[in-house]
Amino acid sequence: MQSLSARPVSIKHFLNTQDWSRPELDAVLAHASGYKRNRIGHELRGKSIALVFFNSSLRTRTSFEIGAYHLGGHAVVLQPGKDAWPIEFATGAVMDGDPEEHIAEVARVLSRYVDMIGVRAFPKFIDWTVDRQDAVLRGFARHATVPVINMETITHPCQELAHVMTLQEHFGQTDLRGKRYVLTWTYHPRALNTAVANSALTIATRMGMDVTLLCPTSDYTLDERYMAWARQNVAENGGSLTVSHDIASAYAGADIIYAKSWGALPFIGRQPEEQAIREANRHFIVDEQKMALTNNAVFSHCLPLRRNVKATDAVMDSPQCLAVDEAENRMHVQKAVMAKLVSQPGVQE
Repeated sequence: MQSLSARPVSIKHFLNTQDWSRPELDAVLAHASGYKRNRIGHELRGKSIALVFFNSSLRTRTSFEIGAYHLGGHAVVLQPGKDAWPIEFATGAVMDGDPEEHIAEVARVLSRYVDMIGVRAFPKFIDWTVDRQDAVLRGFARHATVPVINMETITHPCQELAHVMTLQEHFGQTDLRGKRYVLTWTYHPRALNTAVANSALTIATRMGMDVTLLCPTSDYTLDERYMAWARQNVAENGGSLTVSHDIASAYAGADIIYAKSWGALPFIGRQPEEQAIREANRHFIVDEQKMALTNNAVFSHCLPLRRNVKATDAVMDSPQCLAVDEAENRMHVQKAVMAKLVSQPGVQE
């Protein structure tokens, strides 16, 4: 563990896959495959990670805790506002409200105790101009002197890697170029975070696939930051990017269907006005009829998934459904990310 006075000059974080090079991502994926074959290692022996959860979790918490244990490390789970003090993130804030301490102290103190910090903090979905700043994650990264891992904020990079690893396993190849990939919006009773959609669009284009973003109307197009990343990825890695509002043409001949529900950005802060649009598009559910239009496509979802709302029982129970495989692979890729981060100069003992 780093000494109490250690101050690494430059630490690499895992905040977005877009911040990492393709060779780095490919190396992590290869390492993750190794962990899937042989789960137990020693890369985190004597190391620890603080898992800071501002939002609930099933897969993320379990996979990080068990993953750290498999590699000989120790995970500490913290829930600010529950079993840890509420935290202030604004610079220059007059702290006369609920928060008891500032991120400047929280991140630096944790950095004296642990070797990595994982952060899970969903956007408030009240004002997207505020949410898109990713203040909680960026606050930890700015003030911590150990690596910070994004466990889902406005992107979900660990899910991205698990998703790609699962596709590579299914198709038996690491090169996914030429695959026709559909990221489809689905109905949900309420507006959800755009994080997984942002990440799926990012990683699918990064891998050079022919990507279609399928959504009911232009209101559901993703934030321009991620659309720009996708266009950049196409230019650098090949493949293509199409935005479609037509279900039949999007599904036709697809190799991969990835489903997620998300809120329409123009309606953030006034979600009741979006509800009529949302209710009118329940037919975006992934069902057998739509899957029959594809090229015997695989289906996946990040989970949790509401059956017969986002996808039918028949789709979820099909041998073409990779959702559970993808959930397992979260643990393997996260182990590879943690091992990579602690091996940096300045993080090792």
